[in-house]
Amino acid sequence: MKKVAILFIVLLTSSFLFSQKTYVPDDKFEQALIDLGYDTTLDDSVLTANISGVTSLNVGEKEIGDLTGIEAFTALTNLACFSNQLTSLDVSKNTALIEVFISNNLLTSLDVSANTALTILDFCGNSITSVDLSKNTALTKLTSCDNKLTSLDVSNNTALIELNVNNNSLTSLDVSKNTVLEVLECTDNQLASLDVSKNTALTRLWVQRGNQLTNLDVSKNTALEFLALGGNQLTSLDVSKNTALTKLYCRDNQLTSLDVSKNKALIWFHCVGNQLTYLNMRNGITDALKIFNATNNPNLTCIETLDPTYATANWTSAKENIDAGVTF
Repeated sequence: MKKVAILFIVLLTSSFLFSQKTYVPDDKFEQALIDLGYDTTLDDSVLTANISGVTSLNVGEKEIGDLTGIEAFTALTNLACFSNQLTSLDVSKNTALIEVFISNNLLTSLDVSANTALTILDFCGNSITSVDLSKNTALTKLTSCDNKLTSLDVSNNTALIELNVNNNSLTSLDVSKNTVLEVLECTDNQLASLDVSKNTALTRLWVQRGNQLTNLDVSKNTALEFLALGGNQLTSLDVSKNTALTKLYCRDNQLTSLDVSKNKALIWFHCVGNQLTYLNMRNGITDALKIFNATNNPNLTCIETLDPTYATANWTSAKENIDAGVTF
């Protein structure tokens, strides 16, 4: 008799678990779950058993305004809900999350303090003014461009390899603790200074338009391959230690002299719109330099090069490489 009672309890419990439902009020979200095979009927609910074990969910570009029900995806490690109409997002129950992509929504705030396993977080294209990342110490890639961030603390995110904060309202950015950082993008902010002396692993650095840098020391960043500094207020730039550079973009600054004689790997070089009176290109590069533009430097009359015959024939004002009258 006791065995029968135990069997009855087990069956009753199983029946309850498999009939338990999760509330999903947004029809667009539920339809997406139906399309993915997790639900069958548009009735504001989905069987919890059908979603509790799901590890990856992509409901991007579905016009979803409310992601209520996501809390039942307790095994979720990868969430993609980009390009929707979300004004809020609660992922506090999704503690297994490793990758989250929520770009191009209508979020004004974001709480990921419970998601301590996160390695990738992309919330570009929202209206977020601040975010607490102090608990997300496993982050390796953070993409937070096109928001309204006025400050960002990444001092606890020492595993960061890629950081993109383009097009925000940052007046300062401290990356001194991010010593393994390889890619840093902070174009279109309001930075007056930037210290990258601790970021010796950097291979790509963008810090362009909207910033007001008057100087930048990249002497410690010997691994740099791409450096873009256009639209600042730089009066000098020393790239003699950056011998791995293949692309250098320093247009629209206030540089009066520039020496790229040590940069023998350059294939792309823009120094348009400065105040150059001296440009040293004695690096031996000829046809390997695919893009070269030194126009709109009214005081530049002569450019130093190892092969003036080649330069005169191939880098011309007609091709918009130099201003008319400049010689090599």
